[in-house]
Amino acid sequence: MTIDLTGRIALVTGASRGIGYFTALELAKAGAHVIACARTVGGLEELDDEIQAAGGSATLVPFDLTDMNAIDALGGSINERWGKLDILVANAGILGVISPIGHIEAKVFEKVMTTNVVATWRLIRSVEPLLIKSDAGRALILSSGAAHKCRPFWGAYSASKAAVEALARTWAAETQRLPLRILSVDPGATRTAMRAQAMPGEDPATLPHPSEVAATLLSLVGPDQTETGKLYVVRDGRVVDYRMPE
Repeated sequence: MTIDLTGRIALVTGASRGIGYFTALELAKAGAHVIACARTVGGLEELDDEIQAAGGSATLVPFDLTDMNAIDALGGSINERWGKLDILVANAGILGVISPIGHIEAKVFEKVMTTNVVATWRLIRSVEPLLIKSDAGRALILSSGAAHKCRPFWGAYSASKAAVEALARTWAAETQRLPLRILSVDPGATRTAMRAQAMPGEDPATLPHPSEVAATLLSLVGPDQTETGKLYVVRDGRVVDYRMPE
């Protein structure tokens, strides 16, 4: 299925590598102007080169998601330049450490929650008015199977992703009468730097490339996508399941 996003404005966080990078590229190829956010300037510049080579366009916004003032300012800047936002892909996140809960340093736990949860809430608050201005605002909040499995030693990351899903479901319920549609997505095990950090002994060649996941995410942000409040589960680059809130 071909998705035409010509004239649409898409914001992607964590766009300098992995799933965020390839999702931004797919959005640009489909015609969207991509606002690409990440800490790593070099990765953003590489993304911009690829987008331009594909005939697309992007605006690079290098900043750290723990900079809450920068998140607040981002919404204002988008409003001044485009007056709306059509697509949000809240992808950025960190793993923290794999460790017993009682052994996690306070500063590490707090950084995971700040980056994964507080920054996501702050981002929602900053861009919600812009998404509402769109005729078909779409938001994807990246989650993880860790939110439900709650495996030993994954406490900080699991808690952060469970919180992010709760934010997404609540936001969807609050806006269900609007054209805005909000989904959570569990992308599954993917060949990313975060996965390598979490599973150092795993052969990355056995995992789907993030470009495969990105193609699936693209199918969830088009104007024809009408579901809201669901958690979609992606495995091997395709949606295999979804869960409705109770």
